[in-house]
Amino acid sequence: MQMAENVLATHQLTKTYGQRPAVCALDLRINRGEVFGFLGPNGAGKTTTIRMMLGLVRPTSGWVELLGRNVADDGGLVLPRVGALVEAPALYPFLSGIDNLRAFAAPLGGVARRRLDEMLDLVQLGNRKHDRVRSYSLGMKQRLGVAAALIHDPELLILDEPANGLDPAGIVEMRALLRRLASSGKTVFLSSHVLSEVQQVCDRVGIVSEGRLVRLAPVADLVAGAGEFEVRLTDAAAALVLVSHEPWGGGARIDGGVLVTPAPDGRGSDLTAYLVAAGMAPDQVVARRQDLEQVFLSLTGSAQAGLQ
Repeated sequence: MQMAENVLATHQLTKTYGQRPAVCALDLRINRGEVFGFLGPNGAGKTTTIRMMLGLVRPTSGWVELLGRNVADDGGLVLPRVGALVEAPALYPFLSGIDNLRAFAAPLGGVARRRLDEMLDLVQLGNRKHDRVRSYSLGMKQRLGVAAALIHDPELLILDEPANGLDPAGIVEMRALLRRLASSGKTVFLSSHVLSEVQQVCDRVGIVSEGRLVRLAPVADLVAGAGEFEVRLTDAAAALVLVSHEPWGGGARIDGGVLVTPAPDGRGSDLTAYLVAAGMAPDQVVARRQDLEQVFLSLTGSAQAGLQ
């Protein structure tokens, strides 16, 4: 089987400030074409890591490999192939959306008008491109920042908190944009505190705590349940007594009025048949899943799912 190509990798990446470690021996591999979520509580080292990836901060030790090259040695060659949005985009409020993109394109030698129009259409700002940015909502400004990062058609997009400060409608807009980018073949490295959105758009996530990687896994694996099922039926308490006496029923419990239990041989169909045979036909049997926030909190011990 052919190995996936790494677009971005960190090798024992470490950054300390005096005696304080910000990032500790971080090893990541980001595959071409995936959407990768980078998560951690406040002060976990996420923004410091991103700044090292972009050559803005020098590592204390270790190194960043970007598109097959060491950023410290060959940043001038590979960084033009990367688009980045780090924190809030620096926009010109008295210029229109398209004139902002022209300003961002100028250091690149200019970009064809058709390309600018395509980027504004991609982020769904085509009908507002001649409006001054001061009239844009926060979500529109964030999307314009993404458009600016995409002007030169980068292979990799690094987004640090693209949903920061957005209202629910803006978050939905950003989610749709990230899905469009992924479907167009872009590789996206995403740091976000909106864990429900990360769960919906990312293929894999890396979770850091106190500068160290504590989990790296596909999102589907992280949110998969532990072989348990949620059972809705008329008398959950009686069903709990019944299944608790079975060798496979260890850990069965009532949660919010719903029976949560393992199943015979791990199959929901067998659990349904068992309950029907016992005269307790269930209304619903579904596999139990975790959400990403629960996983995040259990791994980091954070009181809240906020990121720096």
